[in-house]
Amino acid sequence: MLKKIIVILIVVLLLASILVSVGFSQNGNGNRRDEKVRTVTIPISIFTKKEQKENRPEEFVQAGDLKVAEDGDDQVILSIRSVTNTPLSLAVLIQDDLSSDTNLKLDEIRNFIRNLPKGSRVMVAYLRAGTIQVRQKFTEDLEKAAKSLRILAGNASAPGSPYQGVEEALKRFDALPAGRRAILLVSDGLDASRGIESSTPTQSLDLDRAILRAQRKSVAVYSFYSPASLTGNGSSILVLNGQGSLERLSDETGGRAFFQGSIAPISFEPFFDDLSVALNRQFALTYLSTHLKKGYHKIKVSSTNPEVEIEHPRGYYFR
Repeated sequence: MLKKIIVILIVVLLLASILVSVGFSQNGNGNRRDEKVRTVTIPISIFTKKEQKENRPEEFVQAGDLKVAEDGDDQVILSIRSVTNTPLSLAVLIQDDLSSDTNLKLDEIRNFIRNLPKGSRVMVAYLRAGTIQVRQKFTEDLEKAAKSLRILAGNASAPGSPYQGVEEALKRFDALPAGRRAILLVSDGLDASRGIESSTPTQSLDLDRAILRAQRKSVAVYSFYSPASLTGNGSSILVLNGQGSLERLSDETGGRAFFQGSIAPISFEPFFDDLSVALNRQFALTYLSTHLKKGYHKIKVSSTNPEVEIEHPRGYYFR
């Protein structure tokens, strides 16, 4: 098991800035008017460019000062909660009609769940026919969650969309406290529910909805590609559509997609090694947003250290 990575964050938060939450602005006549703000929490993961290039984690990362911009405007950071003081809530979602080879990797998934940090909450569910079968509700009993995994059901009767199930699973986070949230999605990523011609990453309506819901609930989605009936028949176009959809889902929610070329991975272990690093580098960042208008808001998180890269959601919808 990959040893736990220690990350040193040097983040300068001025007390005067934090007081903006109850602050005011002043006009030219000296009259005060209330300035309303709201808090936003997003998942972020911090790496160095060297780590990304060499695929080898470093023991210490000098993160520098972090900055958050929303719609191009700088915002005030309130807190950054790390692995040690914010338990992880993780939903493990497995597409039920994946190839039978996936069953050989169930023990790898079980071991990953068992080795999560103490206090982590895990849910296990299977995606099929646009819905989910929950095998284990969110629990801190990691052994119980690991044992809830079962053999896959096999080929689906009709092409479906894994993202309908993802959207349904995201509702299960509502009862959990705010903090570090993530989904591990094992899927071929192909949405063929509206026909093969509409299965590209930019045409899937279910994918769009899943991304928006994950952004609203501050859930980072990490995805493992594994083929199913349509993507396992050698069609490179369908494989690219599925992998491209997984990559878009993960990229836009602050997670990461894992592939082994266009074939079924021999093992998930290399994926889990990288995922463990990513989760140990994951933080819950809370900031004050000065934008009260409903709609989509773009986010950019950056560091004063030019050697640092930060994975985060590209934005979110406020309603």
